[in-house]
Amino acid sequence: MNKITLLILFLMIQINAQTGISVSPPRVYFESVAGSSTTQKITVTNVSIKNTLDLSVSLGDWDYDEKGENMMYSAGTLKNSCASWINIKKEDNYFSLAPGERKELEVTITPPTTNRDDLSAHTAVLFVSQMNPVDDVDNKGAKIKVSIRSGIKIFHRTPDIIKRKVEIQDLKFDSEKKILNLTFENQSKIWTDGKIITDIINTSTGKKIAIDPIVFYTLPGNIRKVSIPVQDLKEKGSYNVSVMIDYGDNETLEMGELNFNYE
Repeated sequence: MNKITLLILFLMIQINAQTGISVSPPRVYFESVAGSSTTQKITVTNVSIKNTLDLSVSLGDWDYDEKGENMMYSAGTLKNSCASWINIKKEDNYFSLAPGERKELEVTITPPTTNRDDLSAHTAVLFVSQMNPVDDVDNKGAKIKVSIRSGIKIFHRTPDIIKRKVEIQDLKFDSEKKILNLTFENQSKIWTDGKIITDIINTSTGKKIAIDPIVFYTLPGNIRKVSIPVQDLKEKGSYNVSVMIDYGDNETLEMGELNFNYE
């Protein structure tokens, strides 16, 4: 019996270059007041070489866990859901794309005239799902059926000026695993994205250890736990670590420092 494989990604999806879809952009941002409709377009492309894809559109909710991984829910589950505000044209709910063909979807969002909460930011996810699984083989050569599902994150905010605020709650070094464990919270009322910049210096020799910046995404109230590997740490001695969370201009920086001995 053939197995059914369902893939859910927020990027272009390709399976052995035989079947796949791409959606662009993968994130759509809306800004409007209550009762005002705003429309944006999403392009869906069948990047398959030979397969025609029958596709359907649906809505859901999503959130991040503390590691920044996506968690999916039914539409209307979360208190910050705007899934019920979104409208897709009836003829765009189900459609087919030949190999290489693309289609533009119009996504309209209309916040209710009466606010049901005091949140400044709401989210949803729009799924484009393949309805006709296609034949493929797995990495062991076994025959499988592949069905693809791609998600586009929807963000909505009010036009109010909202100050972003990220605060570091904890910074520790795990000497056994050579990992910096950083915990921080998005304390603002709006989503906040940025990068974590880490500098490590041996206070005895002045030698620095290079750490690649880490990109992060958060929603309001998210607590994020980030593990920063320090595998190039080899010399014993005293070290100073400075972690900077850059989530905007020079006025939106959060910094933390840590001194530790590596023996």
